[in-house]
Amino acid sequence: MPDDPNQLNTLLAPRYLFQFAVPVRPRKPIWSPRGVTLTEDHRLPDLAGLDRETPASERRFADVRMAWAPEGITVWVEVADKQQPVWCRETRLDESDGLHIWVDTRATHTVHRATKFCNRFIFTPAGGGRGDAEPLADQLLINRARENARPVRPRELQVASKLTKSGYKLAAFIPAVAMTGYDPSQQTKLGFNYAIVDRELGLQTFANGATMPFDEDPSCWATVEMVK
Repeated sequence: MPDDPNQLNTLLAPRYLFQFAVPVRPRKPIWSPRGVTLTEDHRLPDLAGLDRETPASERRFADVRMAWAPEGITVWVEVADKQQPVWCRETRLDESDGLHIWVDTRATHTVHRATKFCNRFIFTPAGGGRGDAEPLADQLLINRARENARPVRPRELQVASKLTKSGYKLAAFIPAVAMTGYDPSQQTKLGFNYAIVDRELGLQTFANGATMPFDEDPSCWATVEMVK
């Protein structure tokens, strides 16, 4: 029996039972040297709402928006409700507060191990530069991958952030060159998942959460459709 009498007793997180397809709108320009702010038209839906009142329920503390262009994709995040400073370390990126993104340019949801078309990126609001005050962007390897994606060159990934009293705002740009096989003129669908990691607030995810191996299994990711 669940500890909370109002909590649903389910063996699988409800999100796992669905294969989501979500439209993503374009933006021009997709990026600027100071970053961009995406409008509400670009907001991604709260798929984790399906898990509410189950053991897989997550706290929602971030507004996440996404846009695409032939040049690449941008994800914009606003994290609120924080009482503590962000925790970001360049030497411990995987444990830092920030935005993790998984992209499969072939949108293949029938495989359980990543291919060369699958990428994992991390963007943090701080942790770099003098006093660890600058945002960071990097590529991370996907565990158990059949073949690793092409290594991203320095400064290919772009990130801009602003710390606020209750959290931070962050804009991340992944250029087409950083995603093997990215070509919206030929393939309008991407496999996609995100995770916002926060030591204070917890974990916020998109297609599947902590009850599934979303960090390594492309079948756990949603489809985003790059509409015009």
